[in-house]
Amino acid sequence: MAVLALIFVVLWTIAWFYASAKVESTIAGWREREAQVGRIYACATQTIGGFPFGIELRCVDAAAEFKSNRPPLALKAKDMLVSAQVWQPTVLTTEFTGPLTIAEPGQPVTIQANWRHAKTKVHGLPTSPESASIAVEQLVVDRATGEGLFKADRLDLNGRLVSGTVQANPVIEMVLKLVAASAPSWHPAAATPADADITAVLRGLKDFSPKPWPARFRELQEAGGRIDITNARVQQRETIAVATGSLGLSPAGRLNGELRLTVANLEAFLPTLGLDQ
Repeated sequence: MAVLALIFVVLWTIAWFYASAKVESTIAGWREREAQVGRIYACATQTIGGFPFGIELRCVDAAAEFKSNRPPLALKAKDMLVSAQVWQPTVLTTEFTGPLTIAEPGQPVTIQANWRHAKTKVHGLPTSPESASIAVEQLVVDRATGEGLFKADRLDLNGRLVSGTVQANPVIEMVLKLVAASAPSWHPAAATPADADITAVLRGLKDFSPKPWPARFRELQEAGGRIDITNARVQQRETIAVATGSLGLSPAGRLNGELRLTVANLEAFLPTLGLDQ
């Protein structure tokens, strides 16, 4: 038994190091393919760990540059840890350490985001994911000038394939949940924290490959794509709004559709709109 255990440990170790080498080569190939279409990813330091029951890739001073965007964007984060466990090889978890900065390449930072904890989770094979989720606690987004853009005690965004695949005609259900979220620079009415729970289904995508937003909107418009809002509930203090409906894109590229909205305690919300007189 001792000999068998030793053989198993040796084989397991060899398999782990082989898998970690494959991970590194796969990431290198993915970076090369992304660079060809103007998306460049880099780490100041990259290490592989997690032995013996998982594989962890740590990227220190992670950076991404999207040259195909208009304007181009450069993102930087302090640290990123990607991990997968042996008993759940199709579940990929990524944890981020802030701050995250956004700027045009070679220009001063314009937007900075920070948080207490941020994690994403992807289920499925890398080439064909089935669902993905983002969970962020104590999120704060500011302009470099100090202007507050967005705050939330918690943000959860979940997406899953309802039908189709990421390569052909995907139909995606998205669920957004916000706790104590506010956006003071957007409108005075949005400065008061609010909770939200929104479920929507996106239809009309040809595929889910990365594309510029104008191309994506044209694709949706030509396919008669729409967003079906199956449930939307927003509460701000005593005011509660519930909505359902469907939104599409007009030939001019503008939102076009119908929402059925019910509001409780609307009179408590009117003063924030300057309509209390």
